[in-house]
Amino acid sequence: MLGTGALRAHLIEARLAGTIATLREKSLSRYRLFSARDPRVLLGLDPVGDWPVAEVLRLMGQKCGVSVDPAHTSGPDMIDPDRTIAGLDGFADRIGEAAGRRTPVLIGTGHPHRLLEFYAALADALSAAGCPVLTPAYGCRVDIATRFGVRTHALSYVRGVALMRETGVRGAPGEGGVHTHSPLPVRTALAAAADAGGQLPGLVIGDHGWVCGAGQLGIEAIGLADTDDPALFVGQAEGRVSAVVPLDDAVRSAHYRPLTRYVLNRACLSQ
Repeated sequence: MLGTGALRAHLIEARLAGTIATLREKSLSRYRLFSARDPRVLLGLDPVGDWPVAEVLRLMGQKCGVSVDPAHTSGPDMIDPDRTIAGLDGFADRIGEAAGRRTPVLIGTGHPHRLLEFYAALADALSAAGCPVLTPAYGCRVDIATRFGVRTHALSYVRGVALMRETGVRGAPGEGGVHTHSPLPVRTALAAAADAGGQLPGLVIGDHGWVCGAGQLGIEAIGLADTDDPALFVGQAEGRVSAVVPLDDAVRSAHYRPLTRYVLNRACLSQ
């Protein structure tokens, strides 16, 4: 089993935590947009509190370990690796509880090129433990606003993990997956499940709009988040997201494998 010391060293070496690639300028910009309730940054969350920029920065310092000095405005951002490990512990505990109860789960990602393998391993382990891994609304079209205008994507599943795919793209299972922050995919999936009278998830696992969109609808949600995604941490602070792991969500896919092993071991789901 990968110990916390080795995991901590890996987090820093792979720049999943410690000094990360996400820029401070980008994070601060997102905090300002979140405070202004820009829907592109809310990710489907409707915050109860006012969340002025100073409070968002304070929260992100508490949850991620970023600098709380508003005069620190440039350079690479920072994540405390010990906070990442604590987040992974909470994340794994919720997965273990879901497995023990054979809870239906829905897993989705807005980072298919980086995180698909991580989530797919969780889907495999949860399915083997008897949890129904749901795949509602397969093939449904979703219109998502992007910086290039509204684009129509199709909801697809790869190894039990939902992702948005460019329409008309064919090829290997991971090809055509698009990066999205939108909560519309999870809303579409949940609406389709409800309309069909099928199972609804007791737990949603993912990132971006998958987590915030589900949590806003009252479904337990856990996920991963970078320093420029304050919505998940605000959702956790307000009680609508159960667990958030602070880390860089855009490093090479292979760098997440030790995290997968750590989570599955702690959740007693290693095979």
